[in-house]
Amino acid sequence: MVEPTKRIFGVPGPVPADVGASADREGLTIATRPISRRAVISGGLAGLGGLVLFPSQLMAKAAVPADPFVILLKGLYGPVVDAPNLGLSTVDLDDGSYSTVGIYPVSGIPGNTNPNKKVGRFYVQFSGDPQMCAYHVPGGSFAMRFTGSDFDFVPDGEGGQFLVGTFELTIVEATGIYRSFVGGHNHMVDRLHFLPPGDGSGGFEEFCFCIISRP
Repeated sequence: MVEPTKRIFGVPGPVPADVGASADREGLTIATRPISRRAVISGGLAGLGGLVLFPSQLMAKAAVPADPFVILLKGLYGPVVDAPNLGLSTVDLDDGSYSTVGIYPVSGIPGNTNPNKKVGRFYVQFSGDPQMCAYHVPGGSFAMRFTGSDFDFVPDGEGGQFLVGTFELTIVEATGIYRSFVGGHNHMVDRLHFLPPGDGSGGFEEFCFCIISRP
């Protein structure tokens, strides 16, 4: 025989018929008994304390970058002015050899997820041996060394040209939440526009996806 059910605080559960009848006769006096203001406030604060801890744990977990994560380098390169201290010893952003452009989120990186809003800066040497670069993004910074490339030049029809191809890089140093990426890899898929006259003197406009992974 199926026992009758009764809802207590909105949750259904089996209640023997005699108990249910007794509760109906007594008007559920326990549920309707006045509760003191102090008990309500104390209980509310205790529940709130648990809620405060739980989101912080979620935020800490969300701050870990995905493996791999993808970012986009986009815009006109400019000179490095008042270079920030990224906490990296393998790059010297003040030596005059670096140019910089904005970084935009694609997937797997903490912070802003708006693809039209910058999340950091990219710094690169267009020449050098070894050729180095650095990224500064939410949660830390990391430096890389170029190790290989495969690209072609394509005329843009207006006196400039596009460098179209891929670059391979090794992560040599990192800070913050990116320390576990040291020794990892960056696969760049690049379309770098050499603005007219196309020899680099007219400037560079970047559009480059970076796929960054742990070792």
